[in-house]
Amino acid sequence: MDNVVENLTLGSTTIGDLLLKSKITRTTNGNSIERINLTIPIYQRPYKWTAKNVNRLLDDIEDAMHASKEVYRVGTLILHKKNNNNVKGEEVKSNTPDSGGDDDYNIYNIVDGQQRTITFALLLKWLEEYLNEGVNASSQIAFLNQRLTNNTYNLQNIVNNYRAIERRLQNHQNKKELNDFCKYIKDNCELIVVITDDLSEAFQFFDSQNARGKALYPHDLLKAFHLREMLDCDEAETVHTVKMWEDLDQKVLSDLFKEYLYRLKEWIKGNRPDELSEGNIEIFKGITSKDTRPYAQFFKGAYSYADKLNHSHVPFVTGQQKLRPFQLNVPIIAGKPFFEFAKYYFDILADIRNNSKYEGFFINDNEIVKTLDYGFKNGIGNRITRLLFDTALLLYVDRFCPSIPSKSDLVYLDQFVVYAFVWAYSMRAQYTNVGWLIAKNYVEAKKDGIINSFNIYKDISDSDSPGILLSKLAEKLKPLPKEKIANEKIQKKLSEKLKQLSEENKDEDLDGKVEIVDENGNKQTIIEHYLYYFIYYKFLF
Repeated sequence: MDNVVENLTLGSTTIGDLLLKSKITRTTNGNSIERINLTIPIYQRPYKWTAKNVNRLLDDIEDAMHASKEVYRVGTLILHKKNNNNVKGEEVKSNTPDSGGDDDYNIYNIVDGQQRTITFALLLKWLEEYLNEGVNASSQIAFLNQRLTNNTYNLQNIVNNYRAIERRLQNHQNKKELNDFCKYIKDNCELIVVITDDLSEAFQFFDSQNARGKALYPHDLLKAFHLREMLDCDEAETVHTVKMWEDLDQKVLSDLFKEYLYRLKEWIKGNRPDELSEGNIEIFKGITSKDTRPYAQFFKGAYSYADKLNHSHVPFVTGQQKLRPFQLNVPIIAGKPFFEFAKYYFDILADIRNNSKYEGFFINDNEIVKTLDYGFKNGIGNRITRLLFDTALLLYVDRFCPSIPSKSDLVYLDQFVVYAFVWAYSMRAQYTNVGWLIAKNYVEAKKDGIINSFNIYKDISDSDSPGILLSKLAEKLKPLPKEKIANEKIQKKLSEKLKQLSEENKDEDLDGKVEIVDENGNKQTIIEHYLYYFIYYKFLF
């Protein structure tokens, strides 16, 4: 960790300093960085912003200006610094005006923030040339002089967005207003800047796009949106929030939103989830500081109360647990609470997925989970089924389990684990091959004749207590006839087992056991196949 910190430079920059003066305004040590050569590396995705994105950005800037915001943070800029030693042997030309030779500049590759930076460059180019007739702004904005990859998006969107800026500003504002607007952009709009000279570290902060133009992950787009909502936070708090976000495993964070939280939010409402993308991330944008409607005030008030109480002396003095400021079936609060929301569910999911008896509070040394972890992790069908199971657990824990559960909480949870397992793996047992279409139809009960097909997520969300939920599931979940098992070999083996249990008049012993050595070198015995638990819990006949 010390090495990571040493390789990082954190700071902020105004748009004017970055694009017109080729400098970073300030770093955390109070200094500026002069003569930067801001470039777009070949591995970046194309320029995909459209006129819709541009107009939204202009709306946000105008709102901030009219609200007299002294500083309007417009996102983050993650840079990989390539100094002269990094580029030895390469032919490099500086985009920086009056660079003064190779020794006077360093290349700063944009790893994150390209879309917004290009848009601001186009915006300043039009404003400078319109307000100062005869001026060629390209000579002032060195960033615009570089050659972009010959890509359809680059060719079309740069021209289209420049025209969109022209139509928007030329038709709706006079020159006095435009001068004020231009000055506000240059002096008051700021980017949070993260600089590293280690390329792998830069990729750790942002899973960069490859040369084929891979799209931004939805969670990165959400990061940018919610940073813009942190208008009332000071710079140190914003930098801390960004670092907290970037310190999380970005692949796991991406899966958290794409595979778990998005699907949960849709299934809770009875909707069919598609793929989380730029087009539907509004579900995670939530309530902003400008929302004053009664429902917005209610949820903002609930979050504020919990946050204030949790940061007071009350939990410590009374010995009570802290209040949970989040629930998955209610709107998100935009800005800093969103980043806390992400970290909160990131940690809960990690706890649920970790079956160690020595760590965490929720799933500890569970026999069913041991079997699933041992032999049913590989393959699309197994992964999808496990995701349904884990997602049900995530929602249950979110709704009913305090951060430090009591003994009775864990008893209820153990009962729910059995029901969630039977529900999810009833689907797996009845199909030879499981894909997302089958899983969606299973949750929505779209296929006749499939046993235990129903929306367990809505049942969890609609229940007011664990007892009510467990009673509901006990009534809904039906035993599987062995003839419904899709795998004929397993079906035959289970038939023999059921016959043996019937003849011996016993119902607790399960064969099919296997001895393994866990990651700590300890020997343990687990059940070889998950369907044996269907027999044990009387869900197979």
